[in-house]
Amino acid sequence: MSSTFPRWENDPEPAFVFELSRRLAAAFDITVLAPRSPGGKARETMDGLHVVRFPYFFKPWENLATHSGGILNRLRTNPFNYLLVPFFLIGQLIALIRLLRRKRFDLIHAHWLIPQGLTAILGLNLTGQRIPLLCTSHGGDLFALRGTIFKRLKRLVMNRSRAVTVVSRAMKDYVVHMGTIPDKVQVISMGVDLKHRFSPDPAVARSKNELLFVGRLVEKKGVRILLEALPKVLDRHPAIRLTVAGAGPLEGALRKRARQLGVSGHVDFLGMVTQSKLPLLYQRASIAVFPFLVEKGGDQEGFGLVQVEAMGCGCPVIAGDLPAIHDTITHEKSGFLVPPGDPDALADTILRVLSDPDSCSRTVRKARKIGREKFDWEVVVAKYARVYYELTCPG
Repeated sequence: MSSTFPRWENDPEPAFVFELSRRLAAAFDITVLAPRSPGGKARETMDGLHVVRFPYFFKPWENLATHSGGILNRLRTNPFNYLLVPFFLIGQLIALIRLLRRKRFDLIHAHWLIPQGLTAILGLNLTGQRIPLLCTSHGGDLFALRGTIFKRLKRLVMNRSRAVTVVSRAMKDYVVHMGTIPDKVQVISMGVDLKHRFSPDPAVARSKNELLFVGRLVEKKGVRILLEALPKVLDRHPAIRLTVAGAGPLEGALRKRARQLGVSGHVDFLGMVTQSKLPLLYQRASIAVFPFLVEKGGDQEGFGLVQVEAMGCGCPVIAGDLPAIHDTITHEKSGFLVPPGDPDALADTILRVLSDPDSCSRTVRKARKIGREKFDWEVVVAKYARVYYELTCPG
């Protein structure tokens, strides 16, 4: 169960649930339940997966879970989207109950505690089925939903799940602090294809003057901080360009901020970029910059696959110093960390990295080694397959 899933082949929407599922399909018969979206099919077979997309409103308005940063950001940018939430929950629940009555399942894997984990518990209760539930939290569902009711619902979902996975050690600390039994929680990140897609290409010349950001244009990604760091960088490196690969609700505000800062002529907003085209951007960039920060509402990065993609392509990485980022980046060993929300510190670090290619080479070698050992899809899928077997074949 997922609220984020490709609508069609090579969809630029985040594909980590799809990538995990299609690799697990070699050993398991997997049905994916995801929301219907404009342009997507109600039912199809995609890379060996049985995909069922549930309806929850009139087709032209079924875009709560896709486009512009996911459910939370759709709600933040347009309060009218809250009207879709009850329809989404009911539509997902009805679709799940129908699936449970038509086919025998050995396991439910719900991505995100809310809404998928909560819906799974309701569906199991209403059908009377005793199927093991595995819940995966990716960050936003854990950090952003902070009200008393949401905290109680998250605890309920984790307590009722047979097992819980989170994508970073910082997240495990957080859920254990909430009262979840430590032995129930495992840290398993999502993966990256570091052997084929996201790898260096000697035929691609690395630029000396290109900064790269990849990700959704939402507050916690920190693109505004990157734009505000750019004037100081341009004072020393006037040929610098920033490529922004991503879309989201803040795109208009970010374009406006670039104009206010007088740097719009040095910034290229590419919009959403498909997975097949991302490696070239990483292979060409001088530095990949991900100035993650904590939003006012508490939401923050749960892991950050983009820095692993960049590391795999041999691109030096600068990232905001958040707890979850420590799983991939050790400062000055596998990348460079900066205080979140500090454009001056970010600019100074960018200038330092640009002027020290030897240090970059050392961090890149270390980063690629860490990535292959911990975050390649083969490693991640093996861990999830083991969890699946433990839950479906106890003893």
